[in-house]
Amino acid sequence: MPQLSSRPDLSAAAHAPRMSNDENRSGGPSAPNTSVITKVKPKTKRPNLYRVLILNDDYTPMEFVVHVLEKFFQKDAEAATKIMLHVHHHGIGECGVFTYEIAETKVTQVMDFARKHQHPLQCVMEKK
Repeated sequence: MPQLSSRPDLSAAAHAPRMSNDENRSGGPSAPNTSVITKVKPKTKRPNLYRVLILNDDYTPMEFVVHVLEKFFQKDAEAATKIMLHVHHHGIGECGVFTYEIAETKVTQVMDFARKHQHPLQCVMEKK
């Protein structure tokens, strides 16, 4: 039968890890452990913008161009007429500025609508 001893077991203390001198110099176990937590906000980049342009031609009626500007670019009659006249006199006019996907959709819609109504109206997009 094993004997009970009043002596503490020193074998566990012999295998316990010891503190190095580096820990003692930095304040040891009595120094408070503090951390600073900062919340970093990710910086988002603005998407590239594209100008949607209508090109002048000799065949598309002015009224049709005004209708396109009202229907697809939500211009009122006065703004649509002003843009149409600019296209007529300068050969090109800006309908709006959009992100890539929206600009591409608008160009496609205008071109499909013009073809459906048998007009050679050209609508393009360019990076701003």
